[in-house]
Amino acid sequence: MPAPPALDGISVIDFSTVGPAARCSRILADYGARVIKVGAPPKQGGVQIEPPYYAYSAHRGMQRARIDLKAPEGRAAALKLAGGADVILESFRPGVADRLGIGYAEVRRVNPRIVYCSTSGYGQDGPHAGWAGHDLNYLAVAGFLYCTGRRADGGPPLPGATLADSAGGGMHAAVAILAALLRRGHSGEGEYLDVAVAEGVLSLMSLSVDQHLATGEEPGPGHDILTGRYACYDVYRARDGRWLAVAAIEPAFYANLCRALGLEEWIPSQKDDERQEEIRAAFREAFARRDRDEWVAALAPADTCVAPVHSIGEAVRDPHFEARGAFAEARHARHGRFRQVGPVLAGMPRARTAAEVRDASVTDTEALLHDAGLSAEEIETMRSQGVVA
Repeated sequence: MPAPPALDGISVIDFSTVGPAARCSRILADYGARVIKVGAPPKQGGVQIEPPYYAYSAHRGMQRARIDLKAPEGRAAALKLAGGADVILESFRPGVADRLGIGYAEVRRVNPRIVYCSTSGYGQDGPHAGWAGHDLNYLAVAGFLYCTGRRADGGPPLPGATLADSAGGGMHAAVAILAALLRRGHSGEGEYLDVAVAEGVLSLMSLSVDQHLATGEEPGPGHDILTGRYACYDVYRARDGRWLAVAAIEPAFYANLCRALGLEEWIPSQKDDERQEEIRAAFREAFARRDRDEWVAALAPADTCVAPVHSIGEAVRDPHFEARGAFAEARHARHGRFRQVGPVLAGMPRARTAAEVRDASVTDTEALLHDAGLSAEEIETMRSQGVVA
């Protein structure tokens, strides 16, 4: 009989709709936690973004409740839910959860064992705490954009993924929550977690940040091997116009690459700063002789650290990801069957059957509030007043 998921029995209430907290609850749900997404009724939507049906893996395996937290009855209902939870996730501006009456102090009164995680762009205090922001802002303020190769106009590029929300925030929050749950298992006490996405990005940039703090050097594009200083760590266009990523940092891998390209004369010059443009020109000329996938077939298995630059469409068709079970199938009442990224972090079982996913308008509000101890009459009164949906 297979072992239960790692977080089986852990209940999470997530007050977020998008961003780092939603990334975090996706991870916790994939590890087996019961996640309840709590959002406002439609008329109370405000500025929060309602993601498309497929976003965050369509909130696969999660439950939903629609509660107006601005109404006293809604606040009381949310605290009833919190009383039976292990983890609270919220991503309001600093201070908003307290003003709504669902902050850490209020929840702790009804549930001293709660692990309460606030995710925000810049943290709950500090000079930037009140700033509004999104992924690009956090990547900017923590140095990521500055160290990334420049656009044609000299400006930093737009990254192709929400690295700040996903890694700087979502994974940061998930790790902190798991550590807090482990501590609670020993102490019996919950705790408050202040997750700042910008600080998570700062941690992702630690190689460059620590270099600057230790030496005073100012890392940036072209400064070192990871930011374009050497030809052995770059991207090159193939004959068919598609691109190859070359990351032959170790001398042995670089030598293998040079031999495979017929450029043995450049082996001794891997880190000769005065010869880098010559090496790049030689690499460009060599790679332009064959199509991308021809080069991949020849070089990738040959210890050269070469890989194709895939479009998203190519990435999801890569036989390696298929073999690893990286994708799951979902069924939606209106949109039919579709594939989505499945649980891909280590230690999580791969999906075996298609998951049923629902529109955000379909909720479990009544059942969840009933389980939390509210009577049918109380729930119906709140429904008639628009407090719950």
